[in-house]
Amino acid sequence: MPAIYTAQDLLMTVIGVGVLAMMVWALVDAARTRPDAFVAAGKRTKTFWLLVTGGATAVGFIFMFSPFNIFNLVAIVAAGVYHADVRPALRSVQQRGGGSGSHMGPYGPW
Repeated sequence: MPAIYTAQDLLMTVIGVGVLAMMVWALVDAARTRPDAFVAAGKRTKTFWLLVTGGATAVGFIFMFSPFNIFNLVAIVAAGVYHADVRPALRSVQQRGGGSGSHMGPYGPW
């Protein structure tokens, strides 16, 4: 019976570390992006997203071994919104200038 608990603890730790890595990735990406790109993409300011992703990373670190805690779930949603909504908009704004770096297919971008 204790082996089941050990396997469950290992799985929760792996999930917690993976979620924390996603949050750190969001924070680093927000920190490396130019401030004017956020405004050009029609999103909130860089400072706002640094606070959101930084807070999410702090919560993710505190609750790393309890990834399904309600506070950690809110932090996961915050980092997920950055990855799913803000980051693609920032990438599209930053790629407008260079013609060779765009992914154009026969019917538009892909």
